[in-house]
Amino acid sequence: MKVWDLPTRLYHWLQALLFVALIITGNQGPHVQLGLALFTLLLWRVLWGAQGSQTSRFTDFISSPKSLIAYFRGQQRHKAGHNPAGGWMVVLMLLGLLLQCLSGLVLGGFADNLPYADLWLTDSVFSFVELLHVVLAKLLPILIVVHLLAILFYKLRSKPLVWAMVTGYQKHLSVDSVYFVSNRRALLLLVVSVLVTIAIVVLS
Repeated sequence: MKVWDLPTRLYHWLQALLFVALIITGNQGPHVQLGLALFTLLLWRVLWGAQGSQTSRFTDFISSPKSLIAYFRGQQRHKAGHNPAGGWMVVLMLLGLLLQCLSGLVLGGFADNLPYADLWLTDSVFSFVELLHVVLAKLLPILIVVHLLAILFYKLRSKPLVWAMVTGYQKHLSVDSVYFVSNRRALLLLVVSVLVTIAIVVLS
């Protein structure tokens, strides 16, 4: 059964590659350019989370605490896409990466020309943003490790999540059909994300 659309799969693997590249480069080389690319990708994912296919939408996989507890107790039926635990992991990773990119934009000087920046971007604020960037640089790899361990756990339970994110299809899944949105919409939203990033760079 088809579960993941092409834009979501592209986002997933591009994010993984960019994240690894950012860890490797540290504060040297093309770190800023890679960070801008990741920021663009994250904007695209947020827009796709609002306007994308069913399993890619935040409304589909952000569950209540009650649903999360029921899932861990094995009281919730299987569904296409992210389970409640996986959905919240996606939210945590997106928030962490967005905060990391936003703090990186501030540290890179891209916020210097924002309205009233001389009033709110004080030395103490800059120091806090710098600390946030460093802390997230240590926390995000931990989230990635937890994510990989979860994938291994489901692999041992004969649920190959990685292959599903490659092909878009998940085996042995008996649920209602999933609706998908045109890839042209995904391309349009990607263009919008790129333009936002370009505007930030030009206006900085």
